[in-house]
Amino acid sequence: MNFFSYQDGTLCAERVPLVEIAERFGTPSYVYSRAALELAYREFDQACTGRDVLICYSVKANSNLAVLNLLARLGSGFDIVSGGELARVLAAGGSAAKTVFSGVGKSEAEMRHALEAGVLCFNVESEGELARLAAVAQSMGKIAPVSLRINPDVDPKTHPYVATGLRESKFGIAYDAALPLYRKAVKLPELRVIGIDVHIGSQITDVEPFVAALEKVLEFVDALGATGVHLEHLDLGGGLGIRYRDEAPPAVKDYLERLFQRLGKRELRILFEPGRSLVGNTGLLLTRVEYLKHGRAKNFVVTDAAMNDLLRPALYDAWHEVLTVTRRNGPAQRYDIVGPVCESADFLARGRELTVAAGDLLAIMSAGAYGMTMSSNYNSRPRPAEVIVDGKTPHLVRDRENTEGLFASERLLP
Repeated sequence: MNFFSYQDGTLCAERVPLVEIAERFGTPSYVYSRAALELAYREFDQACTGRDVLICYSVKANSNLAVLNLLARLGSGFDIVSGGELARVLAAGGSAAKTVFSGVGKSEAEMRHALEAGVLCFNVESEGELARLAAVAQSMGKIAPVSLRINPDVDPKTHPYVATGLRESKFGIAYDAALPLYRKAVKLPELRVIGIDVHIGSQITDVEPFVAALEKVLEFVDALGATGVHLEHLDLGGGLGIRYRDEAPPAVKDYLERLFQRLGKRELRILFEPGRSLVGNTGLLLTRVEYLKHGRAKNFVVTDAAMNDLLRPALYDAWHEVLTVTRRNGPAQRYDIVGPVCESADFLARGRELTVAAGDLLAIMSAGAYGMTMSSNYNSRPRPAEVIVDGKTPHLVRDRENTEGLFASERLLP
């Protein structure tokens, strides 16, 4: 089901024309569909029917409080990588008891906050982190629930910047070093070893790397069990990709079915950490054309959105579909879509055939994940507004930043 479609020649989010959203909230703005988000979650949840599964949405994909609140209401848990993300989950009504704390650089303060809140589990990624967590827990008179994130050295066949399960990655504990570290962890009275975690990357469009990683994890779980260490849960991470252009990722049901088949009847609770697969195609970036710039070598559409608003094209050379909000008649021309930021890497799309004029609105599609969360104030640019559409009603869920706010916390020297 497509929640962004043309109605009477105008692109709409559900039943709201994007022209109306631009008039009311300005541009650039991120626009999300509530129905699309809820459908994506329910599809994942229903595919887990009959299994002991906890879905822990990956907050880094889209951390808007309204998004988190909708997911919490649907029953979701959360995967966080910072104290700030934990604070967002709690502010949105999420449960710490259904939250796993991942990430390679947890500070003492973040550990204390998470222990006080009562998170479900710390996904530990190094021996140093294990020792720090034990010391913090001891100082608080608490017992920290832990799993170790192991690195299975599986190639996820994705962009190298989002591959996290290879031997050279900063993430996780080397496969051959994990067993002695588990043995050490179970002897520490300040820790309770409850699980094992693996996450091999992001935007993975083939199920086989997931299956290969699971094979290695189950092999490890069996070796661990032979030493007397028995776990409560298996966290299989996230990473399932979406269609941006012509990718063909497996359907959620097919992806989960393969993993459940391999798991068989093992009595382990299964955790998943989907992010992009839940929110990626539930949102777009709405932007207005400032100028058309024609040249001998290239033509440019200069928009009011830029790389500081949507970093993925500049960072990953990522492809996002670009649609004109109002269809025009006439011949199309080939354009690069660029922003006002003073960087040659400031582009949103390259080589697109468009019939467009200055003042027109464009929709940068599939921008629900790693859009606003990766935005910045580079060039002292205020970040966009965020809007969630619910049927005929658009809701402003984040105000547009203003220029004065950019330096409100700064001070002049005496």
